[in-house]
Amino acid sequence: MVLKSTSTTNHTVYQISGTNTSRSLPDWVARKRRKDLKNDAEYSSRIELLQDFEFSEASNKIKVSSDGEYAMATGTYKPQIHVYDFAELSLKFARHTDAENVDFEILSDDWTKSVHLQNDRSIELHAQGGIHTRTRIPRFGRQLAYRYSNCDLYVAATGNEVYRLNLDQGRFLSPLDLGPDVTGCNTLDINPAHGLVAFGLENNTVQFWDPRSRIKLVQMEIENEDESNAIGGGITSLKFRSDGLSLAVGTSGGQISLYDLRSPNPLLNKDQGYGLPINKLLWIEGDREGSDHVGRVLSADKRIVKIWDAEGGKPYTSFEPSVDINDVAHIPGTGMFFLANEGIQMHTYYIPSLGPAPTWCSFIENVTEELEEAPVTTVYDNYKFVTRKELAALGLGHLLGTNVVRSYMHGYFIDMRLYEQARLISNPFTYQEHREREIKKRIDKERESRIRTSSKLNVKVNKSLAEKLAKSAEKKAKKAVREARMKARAAAAEEADDDAEEDSDAEVEVDVKAKGDRVDSRFSTVFEDPDFEVDENTVEFQQLNPTRSAKTGLAISRARPDSDEEDEDEDE
Repeated sequence: MVLKSTSTTNHTVYQISGTNTSRSLPDWVARKRRKDLKNDAEYSSRIELLQDFEFSEASNKIKVSSDGEYAMATGTYKPQIHVYDFAELSLKFARHTDAENVDFEILSDDWTKSVHLQNDRSIELHAQGGIHTRTRIPRFGRQLAYRYSNCDLYVAATGNEVYRLNLDQGRFLSPLDLGPDVTGCNTLDINPAHGLVAFGLENNTVQFWDPRSRIKLVQMEIENEDESNAIGGGITSLKFRSDGLSLAVGTSGGQISLYDLRSPNPLLNKDQGYGLPINKLLWIEGDREGSDHVGRVLSADKRIVKIWDAEGGKPYTSFEPSVDINDVAHIPGTGMFFLANEGIQMHTYYIPSLGPAPTWCSFIENVTEELEEAPVTTVYDNYKFVTRKELAALGLGHLLGTNVVRSYMHGYFIDMRLYEQARLISNPFTYQEHREREIKKRIDKERESRIRTSSKLNVKVNKSLAEKLAKSAEKKAKKAVREARMKARAAAAEEADDDAEEDSDAEVEVDVKAKGDRVDSRFSTVFEDPDFEVDENTVEFQQLNPTRSAKTGLAISRARPDSDEEDEDEDE
């Protein structure tokens, strides 16, 4: 059993649950192939932190209750609500609804009271025993926000109005008119410190309202690279910080801006990198060491979840499932995150450096390092890393944001086959260059068999240097043999033992031969790597080797010939 982990930075992210595929086997197929699944390594090594932590088709939203003991999630198909009991590590109950859920809010500290916005313009209030009541709004809703101080429920919807439902009085109040030029409100949030309400609109503006006087205080323009003006575009996510002064704003173009409410200028601008709408923003306070002054921001689109420092925007860590992300929930004070996505199983991630594991699964801290999979060095042989300029030069700029082009650091990874085809189209002479390289490789391979050296090197380049070194090594070996023979004869003469002389000669020849065949592996790349090839046609080489043999083409040394080499034939 192993845990999948990633470590893009110095902070490790453990994937506790969830598969990396959007669809798994149907139930009837799994039952039929139960015996085969016993031999499936991935199936047998799965970890079920929460039992039945999944939906039949996909999950839409997930939230954790205020007391930290329960999690509520909505999904499809059929539309249903799941409540998970952390103390029992299992599904508490599943409740079906008539329409698919768009957003919901947990009204009580536990799971017993909740309100759900459905995609058929209805608002359902659920109690412990089931659905309590249902009402409808004039237009399709997009997000909910609940103000606990006066029991007002705000509903962002299409059009220029935000609906208000007071749960204490049990009736609708006068809606908030956002202005005639507003075509829709995508998101809203209520400041937990003083109750200021912010609305993110389709026209790239954020409006701030005082709920006590029900008047607009100020309107702020937000820069957005997305100029499509599509339905649901503009400002897609808002989140106030608990300090009452900080605000994070996400746009449909993938940009995040951090603001101080006392200034209209952003403190920091951050790009998510994929150009996709930001669907979730969270403030994460503190870290493992308990430094509460450290503030970090979690930003998520449908492709990736990134965590970065609020001061300076330095990346902290990130995790990227292979299925589209719909929602992210964080258990406060811990390093655990839940992801609702387009796959059957919901994902669970644990980051030890952000905080301890929740008390109901404290054993995770002890088993993460033991069950962590061994790190594997991956070589991207099937992918090509390109920059944005290279991508535009190949005519593939329109693929940004798709699954074909995967963002990584300052560039992108694309399939090698696609890269070769695009390069061939953009440069028709590429094939001719490739053909010439292949011909040269074959010729060099045939030439390798003609070179034989005593060191048994795989000579691909610098063949003349290899021949020169081989001859030099052979001369030195013969010289060593002569010296060893002379010493052996002298010793044999003193002892007058011919048998000892023959044995010593044989041992010396074997020892010298072994030393001659010995090759230092540190210098083997000189004869194998083309980067170390010596160009003998350069001026520098000709100046260092002015005299060359007409037969071999090797440089002739000007040093005085060794007297031992002249006596070589005499000894033989």
